Amino acid sequence: MQAKSGDTVKVHYTGKLDDGTVFDTSTNSAPLEFTIGSGSIIPGFEKAVIGMAPGESKTEQIPSENAYGPYLEDMVLTVDRQQIPAEIQPEVGQQLQLQHPSGNIIPVVITDIASETVTLDANHPLAGENLTFDIQLVEIA
Repeated sequence: MQAKSGDTVKVHYTGKLDDGTVFDTSTNSAPLEFTIGSGSIIPGFEKAVIGMAPGESKTEQIPSENAYGPYLEDMVLTVDRQQIPAEIQPEVGQQLQLQHPSGNIIPVVITDIASETVTLDANHPLAGENLTFDIQLVEIA
């Protein structure tokens, strides 16, 4: 039996950057469960699992365009410091949430603080990164 689109699968994985840094793993926790084709995980990871059999392992390199996409400069915005709520003391690396006029919540990270402005980055932290995953298919539900 091989995993195909529409199957619910459980996998163990370790995700690494090009320099070998591990950014996420399921090794010491429950396996990741998802339905292939649901769009709940990055496209390159879904594609890598298709055709695998339970117990099979593989290493898959996923280019940024099939992962979290390219890093986009237009997702970085500089706002007047007075637009930050008074109860928030901005710090570089701090995560905030903005509400888009459509009602969607957009996570951002503060990347720079100046006397009058704060720079916010709405790119996914792994945008622009090529990723390598060690994947083990545990089960097809």
